[in-house]
Amino acid sequence: MQFSPTVRRKALALAAGLAALTTASCGVASSEPEAAADRGHRSSDWPTWQLDTVGSRYNANEREITPRNAGQLELKYAYTFGNVPYARVGSQPAVADGVLYVGGPDGEFVALDAKTGETRWSYDANELTGPLPDGAPNGIRDGAAVSGDKVYFGDSTGRIFALDKRSGKLRWAKKVSTQDLSAMTSSPLIVGNRLFVGVSTLEAGLARDPNYACCKHRGQVVALDTDTGDQIWEYYTMRPAEEVGTWPSGAKKYAPAGGSVWSSPVADLKSRTVFVGTGQNTTGSEGDINSVIALSMDTGKVRWKNRMTFPDTYTTACEQENPGDYCPGLGTTALDADFGASANVITVRGRTLVTIGQKNGMYYAFDARSGRVVWRNELAPGPHGGVGVQWGSVFDGRYLYAATWYEEPSTLYKIDAADGEIVWTSAHPEDGCTTGGAAAFQDMCMPIFTPAPTGSPGLIYEGSADGKFRIFSSRTGEVLYTFDAIRDFQGVNGVPGRGSALSGNGGAIVADGMVYVMAGYYPFYPTDKGTVMLAFGLK
Repeated sequence: MQFSPTVRRKALALAAGLAALTTASCGVASSEPEAAADRGHRSSDWPTWQLDTVGSRYNANEREITPRNAGQLELKYAYTFGNVPYARVGSQPAVADGVLYVGGPDGEFVALDAKTGETRWSYDANELTGPLPDGAPNGIRDGAAVSGDKVYFGDSTGRIFALDKRSGKLRWAKKVSTQDLSAMTSSPLIVGNRLFVGVSTLEAGLARDPNYACCKHRGQVVALDTDTGDQIWEYYTMRPAEEVGTWPSGAKKYAPAGGSVWSSPVADLKSRTVFVGTGQNTTGSEGDINSVIALSMDTGKVRWKNRMTFPDTYTTACEQENPGDYCPGLGTTALDADFGASANVITVRGRTLVTIGQKNGMYYAFDARSGRVVWRNELAPGPHGGVGVQWGSVFDGRYLYAATWYEEPSTLYKIDAADGEIVWTSAHPEDGCTTGGAAAFQDMCMPIFTPAPTGSPGLIYEGSADGKFRIFSSRTGEVLYTFDAIRDFQGVNGVPGRGSALSGNGGAIVADGMVYVMAGYYPFYPTDKGTVMLAFGLK
């Protein structure tokens, strides 16, 4: 998921040297907005990135925090990660049976007492992989998944790890892709004895270098055995790249490439189908780009795929001033309109739909069996990427909640799942960059909703690049709580830390009367301290 050149010049100026581092109605929905979308989910734990297999991001079983007392939340502790400059801290925590599991940008993965932050055990992924690769400051950027006696996560070397959840001992580790520069922003989805995960790449950032032989990497979805890590099947979003000439610098040029799977898979257990979204081309003009794809959980065979924006060939080279031949379609076919967000599998009057937001501002509902578009709504004007939904949405049983990214203003939407009509909008507060810690850095502050939103009965939780964590009323869109993370913290692990922008990839998680957020994303507010995870509870 690269950045668009149009509305993001402020961010690009800051990141210029860093990016290489890295409409038909479908009837009436359920009248039970507080019903768990996945009926197998009963506790108030949050064991995986999307909470459940259907990707609801809605904890219907969390009843301690309510619209009446959300404003009484207070910081219970902060946990500080190692200081890795320019790392995008995005490993959304998982909570199961009173233990929190989370990874850091330095490659350390820890288990903490969820209520106190006391360390239960830690595991250093670098002991197996060696130092982080050059230009890749994100050691562990995806979120953990807890299932059975193991906890699973991926890293920026393209590996999946399985640890004993009680001791932290390594059970297995597998490099799930044979492609160079493979990395994980997708978080594992566990169904029975199978793990499903998407594969993205570090190549997207390297494309900024004119001497880089761009590009070869192609997106993947992989299914592994949870007990052994052995591959069951894999699916590629396009054919292998071939040498097709040279770039103006003389570097070799390869195509086709792209179609990365940045997001976490979701599943329909009844039909045994996995759904993923894909990215745009980095070179060439073919493949399953900007698509929503339905795959058999058992074989990886395509059940349907629907490509929504084509052509779209875009790399970080397009973010530079006057990129010329390195981005020949700038403004026309270099759109950065990928599906970086995870989908939701929802039921409306007995009909199963797959709903998902796109980075060009569109939001869709697909028929889960056929892939046909049931409804669509343009939340933010395109055509370029970055104005739309970046990482994911909430489904509470009746309504969808999605936050747009670089829309002006960035906006939280409540959407009727029956027909895609907007129920209310809540614009990003205007004072985001003039109050709190961001006020000292107004030249770099961005008032944008970056993380995937999260829900519990009556509440929607969302963070911003202005460093503020906010809780909204799901009934009205009113802001009920604000916490400014751009400040110094003393980590419960004894390490001084400093909060920054609220992290992308994941969002807040709500479990057992506590809320957890990661505060270490771009823009990179100046600090020489490690970034932090913040844990909130009621007074």
